[in-house]
Amino acid sequence: MTNNKNNTILRFYLLTTTLKNKIRQGSIYWNVTSNRRESIAEHVYDTCMLAIAIDSEYDLKIDIKKVIEMLAIHELEEIIIGDITPFDNVSNEEKLKIGKKAVLDILNGMKKEQEYTKLTDEFNSRETKEAKFAYLCDKLDFDLQMKLYSDQGYINLDTKSNSPVFRNKRVQNILKNGATSAPEVFYNYDVDKYINYPEFKRLLDYAYSNNLNDLLNNYLKNI
Repeated sequence: MTNNKNNTILRFYLLTTTLKNKIRQGSIYWNVTSNRRESIAEHVYDTCMLAIAIDSEYDLKIDIKKVIEMLAIHELEEIIIGDITPFDNVSNEEKLKIGKKAVLDILNGMKKEQEYTKLTDEFNSRETKEAKFAYLCDKLDFDLQMKLYSDQGYINLDTKSNSPVFRNKRVQNILKNGATSAPEVFYNYDVDKYINYPEFKRLLDYAYSNNLNDLLNNYLKNI
């Protein structure tokens, strides 16, 4: 019995470690030139840290433990199906279907399989306070990371590249409306998600009105 438990633990652990070796698709599609690009595992960590910080500074009355659990497991599906983005011509319905199967395969045999599956379903449905909060942390982390890449000089807005990003109609409209830099595109692409969540909108606006690389260096200098 003990060996079975240990095998279940190691199976889950070792499968999740593979996310350290999977690069976030967004950095590939946006032609990030840094030799050190964010992995899916790092994204999961960053979303958790972002959630902890926002919960610390704003009284949003959420169950932060539940949020952290959601964020810790919300990318399990990507162990199998990879990082599918809005630019990959996969419908939301299809992504949810193959994602659910992947999560069940990863959690198969665990005592808390149903509990964790329900958490991923809750995250994907975005109907509870905690799911909405977790979803916004997930999105905001992308916007902040891409702004940091840009401020570090790792993104050029190469609209002539073969990236599917520039075949996206929404991106094309943003560019037609005058966006001339990658941060302008990121901001305009996602800002509507935060309209009804003022804390997230203020944080996004503050980040995009500053050079994040300069802020990072100042923070490091003063600790």
